[in-house]
Amino acid sequence: MRARPNHLAGFGSLIWLFVVGLPLYVMLVATFQTRADYAANGPLSLPDPEHLTLDNYVNDLSDGFGQYFLNTVIVTVCVVGIVVLLVPPLAYAIVRSDGRAAGRVFRLFLLGLAVPSQAVIVPMFYLINEAGLYDSLIGIVLPTAAFAMPVCALILTGVMRDISPELYEAMTLDGASSWRIFLRLVVPLSKGGLSTVVVFSSLQAWNGFLFPLVLTQSTENKVITMGLYDFQTEHGVDIPALLSAVVLSMLPVLFVYLFARRALVQGLMGVGGK
Repeated sequence: MRARPNHLAGFGSLIWLFVVGLPLYVMLVATFQTRADYAANGPLSLPDPEHLTLDNYVNDLSDGFGQYFLNTVIVTVCVVGIVVLLVPPLAYAIVRSDGRAAGRVFRLFLLGLAVPSQAVIVPMFYLINEAGLYDSLIGIVLPTAAFAMPVCALILTGVMRDISPELYEAMTLDGASSWRIFLRLVVPLSKGGLSTVVVFSSLQAWNGFLFPLVLTQSTENKVITMGLYDFQTEHGVDIPALLSAVVLSMLPVLFVYLFARRALVQGLMGVGGK
């Protein structure tokens, strides 16, 4: 027996598509218009093929936004590298250790989930300044990685606990060392959780705003989130140029999400290691 079509669900889907698609349409169409055409026609106007231009994208990349993009890539890669280098061994030690020290370290990391970055930004500023890292990319990388690590540790410990204890015991009986067990058993079976950690930490670094705002001041060390302010002047906002910069900043995030969304959801649900 064929199921009857759900017309109400289809109508609701069309409404949701309109709600989601209209802002995307307004943003994309504006990026191909000049500032004068956008002001004259309005955001909801139909595009005129004869007046479409790529000048907004070209000007963004030539007016310094390309440097902001590169700085953001550097910060993101460094943050992901630090998290991937430190968190998996930490999570493995927490899962496999029976001592109280490992449990205390894990609880300390969980405490980090309850501390918002806004609450510690002032002491963070003094700490970074005293370390001589103010107005540098490394000054953004270190606190960003530190605040990403608690969630990543929580994800990976849940994933590694899903690995069967019999597998650990089998490799131990074969004479494998802890590092060999970690590299040959834990890492391959934790690929889903590791993918989640990479996606989460990269998004945290790419979209970071507070640390770049407080810990940098020079144009050379600006990141994308700070560079968007360049399109606002005392005479107004260049909306087409601003929206084209937003599109450029969205592309890497959209690319990562499209290829890693399943791993991200599974890791956050605690089933990434299965």
